[in-house]
Amino acid sequence: MKKILVVLLAIAMIAVLAGCGSSGSGENADNAAPAKLRFVTGGESGTYYAFGSVIAQHATNNAGIEVVGVVGNGSQANIMELEDKNAELAFCQSDVMAYAYEGTNLFDTPVDCFSTVAVLYTEQVQIVTLDENIKTVADLKGKKVSIGAAGSGVYFNAVDILAAYGLSEDDIEPTYQSFGDSADSLKDGKIDAAFVVAGAPTTAITDLATTKNVSLVSLDDEHIAKLLDASPYYTECTISKDTYGTAEDVKTVGVGAVILARNDVSEDAIYALCKDIFDNAANLTDSHAKYAELNLEYATSCTTVPYHPGAAKYFEEKGYTVGK
Repeated sequence: MKKILVVLLAIAMIAVLAGCGSSGSGENADNAAPAKLRFVTGGESGTYYAFGSVIAQHATNNAGIEVVGVVGNGSQANIMELEDKNAELAFCQSDVMAYAYEGTNLFDTPVDCFSTVAVLYTEQVQIVTLDENIKTVADLKGKKVSIGAAGSGVYFNAVDILAAYGLSEDDIEPTYQSFGDSADSLKDGKIDAAFVVAGAPTTAITDLATTKNVSLVSLDDEHIAKLLDASPYYTECTISKDTYGTAEDVKTVGVGAVILARNDVSEDAIYALCKDIFDNAANLTDSHAKYAELNLEYATSCTTVPYHPGAAKYFEEKGYTVGK
């Protein structure tokens, strides 16, 4: 009987040791670095998806980390993907990330599971139309206007700009569409104008401009000043007439396109990502035109959300101190 008990105890000890060594579950597995960094970007017709996919592929091939670009559904949805642990990285508008961190506008409560990686480029607010009679924002009154997909930052940008001109959502016939769907609706005559907030040139508008005479609505100085006073996270910017072949340059406002990371992504991984993006940017402009717009001063300009330790380490090596 004693021999049987000894054998049973030995078997039990082996089972316990095997369980402790397992990498499939338990606290160690929860704390382990993910096998890959899922990077939620944007719709397939937008700059987020196109640029994000290039960034992901280059980092995977060259930076010793695996990054996978994933289609996203707008800045608000991307934040929620981070909170729900469905992604480790995300593109987001600078205004929406501030809303999330502070728990305002689109967010009922603060979301603080993420940090800033870098501000990459300016996303211009582009008001697109094929109607020659729509020359100012005021002309949108009574028109069918796409003001962005549900859950996107575009909606709040549209509401802000309409408000600067004394208009509200009730003064237009709103639809809630993605960039690609908005372009299709413009082409088919189903809507009169669309708000698109993305880095110009934006694929959806470029494609539309190949078959239609596209116009962009400019904002005037008086209303830009009013908008900036009410919402200081906007910046004034210009879209060159050469971008889409418009008759003249277009004056508008923009927000920053920011990469965010979950706080639990390793410092080494985010350091490697930043190094890959910025050290190689000058040589990658043929891969995507947005690389030409990257610079360290703008990358480190975020003041609303702290930077990830891996990003802070990289930028400090380059001479830029950011908030952690």
